[in-house]
Amino acid sequence: MKRREFLVGAAMLAGGIARSRAADIPAPAPDKLQRITSFFENEVTTGRLPGAIVLIQQHGKPVYFKLFGVRDVRTRLSMTPDTIFAIHSMTKPITSLAAMMLIDEGKLALTDPVSKYIPLFAGTKVGLEITKPDGSLALDLVPPIHPVTIRDLMRHTSGISYDYIGGKWVELAYKAADIFEGSFNNREFADRIAKLPLARQPGTLWRYGHSTDVLGSVIEIITKQTLYDALKQRILDPLGMTGTKFVLSTPDELERMARPLPSDQILLDAERERLAHPEWQSGGGGLLSTVTDYQRFSQMLLNGGEFDGKRYLSPAAFKDMTTDQIGPGSGVDRDYFYFPGDGFGYGYGLAVRTDPGNAKPPPPGSLGELKWDSGSGTYFGVDPKLDMIYVLMQQTQNERGRITPAFKELVYDTFPPELRRP
Repeated sequence: MKRREFLVGAAMLAGGIARSRAADIPAPAPDKLQRITSFFENEVTTGRLPGAIVLIQQHGKPVYFKLFGVRDVRTRLSMTPDTIFAIHSMTKPITSLAAMMLIDEGKLALTDPVSKYIPLFAGTKVGLEITKPDGSLALDLVPPIHPVTIRDLMRHTSGISYDYIGGKWVELAYKAADIFEGSFNNREFADRIAKLPLARQPGTLWRYGHSTDVLGSVIEIITKQTLYDALKQRILDPLGMTGTKFVLSTPDELERMARPLPSDQILLDAERERLAHPEWQSGGGGLLSTVTDYQRFSQMLLNGGEFDGKRYLSPAAFKDMTTDQIGPGSGVDRDYFYFPGDGFGYGYGLAVRTDPGNAKPPPPGSLGELKWDSGSGTYFGVDPKLDMIYVLMQQTQNERGRITPAFKELVYDTFPPELRRP
């Protein structure tokens, strides 16, 4: 108990020092903020983006909050602060926080094998593509070097892939299994994943995939609640994230939903899939949310796991979650599709900036910054050095690869040169 009191006291002292230093950090320059406005106004007027919402908050207060365009080009309804966005993979940090809270409470352990909760994982094999004497390719199945653990799910080293990552045999295996067939809940989906071969040996490679979906099922088993109810009780309601959910149920909510351009086929297909499976509460990509809701979640992370007097994670657990878990000495390689990006490691559900990276000049940002984004174009960052959070809400798969880095560059260009890059 004394150790816990010491840790909390030390965190509060450190927080006080950080806030004192933050007071000396200049605010973003107004003329540079105008460049953000011009950029997104141009995206909308040229028809490349239906609309967007941008929020930058420093020292706990918004310094920039702008709404652009419309939420749906068919209805021409304007963006509003309560517009609802499909946040896809920005669901992962929220689900990961819920798992970290269970770990903090002693109800779950990073070293637990996933099979402790989902028994079918005891029989999961690793797929190896081999070349036969006649030159043809075949799939060999070998035992894992160790069971898939909760840590593997949390840091994407489980060997569980997405169907579009990991080679042709992975794509074919997922297609043959038809894992999205019919009606299924989280547990049924986790069982389907457990029957598929792992794309790599657990603990050896960072590879994006359905790990956080399986983690959502584990959360349900431990809490004896649906994932939504568990998130609602532990995170969403306490944080005041009243617009964040898996399924919209009222005409008002449906009207507030932001939608991609009619030409954005990948996102339109993804939305059809989501609507076709309302019973599947995907911990890896199923949440819908608003800019003001994610603002509160981001600020809680900036505060070190605390918001409005409520602590969500102990200082020790928060440090674990936001420390690179796949860096030197971890034994983890990085996939070609390494989404944290240059200069970033990965904690438990979040990318964390560990070094300037290889690019010259290095990408904008600060050492220790946290971030994640999504296939629908939503993006958020948490910068302790600048005592700042920033959130971009948009619905575009076609343009996100161009807009997201441009947005981050514009955010950091609002600060003096010595604060723009690590």
